[in-house]
Amino acid sequence: MTLQIFDLTGKRALITGSSQGIGFALARGLAGAGAEIVLNGRDGPKLDAAAKTLKNEGAIVHQLAFDVTNHEEVRAAVDGFESKVGPVDILINNAGMQHRTELHNFPADAFERLLQTNVASVFHVGQAVARHMIDRKQGKIINIASVQTALARPGIAPYTATKGAVGNLTKGMATDWAQYGINCNAIAPGYFDTPLNAALVADEEFSAWLAKRTPAGRWGDVEELVGAAVFLASAASTFVNGHTLYVDGGITASL
Repeated sequence: MTLQIFDLTGKRALITGSSQGIGFALARGLAGAGAEIVLNGRDGPKLDAAAKTLKNEGAIVHQLAFDVTNHEEVRAAVDGFESKVGPVDILINNAGMQHRTELHNFPADAFERLLQTNVASVFHVGQAVARHMIDRKQGKIINIASVQTALARPGIAPYTATKGAVGNLTKGMATDWAQYGINCNAIAPGYFDTPLNAALVADEEFSAWLAKRTPAGRWGDVEELVGAAVFLASAASTFVNGHTLYVDGGITASL
């Protein structure tokens, strides 16, 4: 078998929430594998900076600003891009948020924001892109889940619920769309050093606990997610569907 099976040359990838953190790392990684990149985010300056960095590294980059929680806005943005620029061959649903509060005091409005950002967005963007993929009888959809798809820890019960939903929505996407040549899978990162986890990374007690809890003994680096993304985005995974791939240093494998 040749490594060309992982080559993404000629493919175009849309990554939501890709101005920083995991989303940007995956955009950069797919660009390195040959893909044309479509960055998405709501912070204009951050998106511009991310695009400039990738372009300076030789990538072909587009920017598509839309609110992933707004169904009509998502549909208009995706349809307009497909019409004016060309097909989205790969979608990574990465946009997400966190809110840490004990469950009995968790604000209802924060719960609703988590549902919209972490779950509804996967539906909105996934459906908008899949409708075009169905017509072409091919496509790759990768949803970003979490170790909290399988596990829970204090203070983030609603987040855990949303990531459990992402795992099951991924299975549902595969069940409905595999017949159209679309591969729908998820990557479940463990604890990675990202802006979303900045407070935890700065917490020496938590970092010490994490090092003991994780067989690998450390936080993950976002670049360590790239291999899984390239695999699921490429021809190497044509018979992989509805799967959640944990990239977590072994935390879900151990007690």
